[in-house]
Amino acid sequence: MAIQGLGNGIGSGLDIQGIVKALVDAESAPKSAQLNRLERATTAKFSGLGQFRSALSEFQTALKDLNSPALFEKRSAVSGKPDIFSVTADSKAAAGNFNVQVFNLAQSSKVALAGVTDPAASVGTGRLTIDVGDTQLNIDITEGKDSLSAIRDAINAAGKESGLSASIVTDPNGGGGSRLVLSSTKSGTGNDINVSVTSAAGDTGDLSYLAFSPAAPDANFTPTPIDPDNPMAARTISYGRDAQVAIDGIRISSASNTIDGAIEGVSITLKSAQSAEDIASANSVSLTVAEDRAGVKTQLKKFVDAYNKMMDTVSSLTKVTPVGGDDGQPLAASLVGDASVRSFMSAIRGELGNAQGSDGMRILADLGISTQRDGKLSIDDARLDTVLADNFDQLNGFLTGDTGILARLESKVDPYTQTGGILETRTKALQNTLSSVDDQREQLTRRIDKLEARLFSQFNAMDMLVGQLSGTANYLSGALENLPSVVRQDRR
Repeated sequence: MAIQGLGNGIGSGLDIQGIVKALVDAESAPKSAQLNRLERATTAKFSGLGQFRSALSEFQTALKDLNSPALFEKRSAVSGKPDIFSVTADSKAAAGNFNVQVFNLAQSSKVALAGVTDPAASVGTGRLTIDVGDTQLNIDITEGKDSLSAIRDAINAAGKESGLSASIVTDPNGGGGSRLVLSSTKSGTGNDINVSVTSAAGDTGDLSYLAFSPAAPDANFTPTPIDPDNPMAARTISYGRDAQVAIDGIRISSASNTIDGAIEGVSITLKSAQSAEDIASANSVSLTVAEDRAGVKTQLKKFVDAYNKMMDTVSSLTKVTPVGGDDGQPLAASLVGDASVRSFMSAIRGELGNAQGSDGMRILADLGISTQRDGKLSIDDARLDTVLADNFDQLNGFLTGDTGILARLESKVDPYTQTGGILETRTKALQNTLSSVDDQREQLTRRIDKLEARLFSQFNAMDMLVGQLSGTANYLSGALENLPSVVRQDRR
């Protein structure tokens, strides 16, 4: 801690505080200014390299997304009427056009068991056996838990994993009473709900009242109508039924509304059946499978956008902005003249102009992607659409693979973005510089503190000496005035 003065010297009258401050400032100012300039420049370059690296990483991601043979193996599948069915296709699907007719959807079984007048009253105890196709549930109904609502809860607990559920529906007019309605999620012909009851000695009530075996469906799988003479009788609300479709005239049945494998690599999801008029007129819905050209075009646009965004970042980091008139000092961005940026842009531009590949597709301009005067890329949509339509396979070879333009561009980016690469090495060096600035500031502070302490000590010692000399002079002056032989000038 420096020794502080008290302002003006007691003996000398000098402004010791001000003098020491001026000397200390004069000593520290040049080095402090140098460190401030170094810190500002290093911080700006550190930030600029961070932005540059981020832009390169985004561009590299776009290159990797487009440089994928799987992208060119994707297939687009289109339904002529998405409300009738939707469709997807994978790489195994061959391009082609198909005609699809949807006669009916697959449906699951739903039954209404016999109605009761009081849902809270005991129905009876015993065992309910519920069959849905080849799935069977055995549910024991015990005393005290044999009301309609308790039986519903028991069925729901037992059928949770197999897709069987129960609910209670009550006729507000009382004619149909309250009844259990059982629903299954298992669709397909033969997967109808069947309820049987087993009673043993000691069972109470008449649980067999809930037994139900549906009648065989007719050709149209028509639900059982309500019996006007016995509205509380059990009935079938819907039968389990296969979906019926035809693809190019070939009839196909499916237990579910998702049809896989009928066309290799294609999955059809049925949404609704065609109208009776369409079926009677044999009208069909088109299904088209083709190369996913739209997906490739989308990725190409993302590549161009990422490149242009990178160019915007590079431009902002290397821009020089004039200020004022001819005498004004221009404002230089953080990476003006940076060797890493120059070498990278030179490599990228060289690769974009490097003609390789087969006749008719050697550079990006052959795809309709050209370089503008500002260095950015632009797309001629009409030209690109023509290439996608006429030379899709050739485009795959030009873009992807070890010798494709995307791999070559990526090889120029990798040395800059990879771990331990050019930009990471430079960033670490800048971090070391910033740490060095902090160390030098600490050293400067310690040196200035010592200088300030020494100056205060010296000036305070000088002030004490001047005070002592002044006191001695005053004493001698008084003594001399009192000597007899001394005649003062003002006594003459």
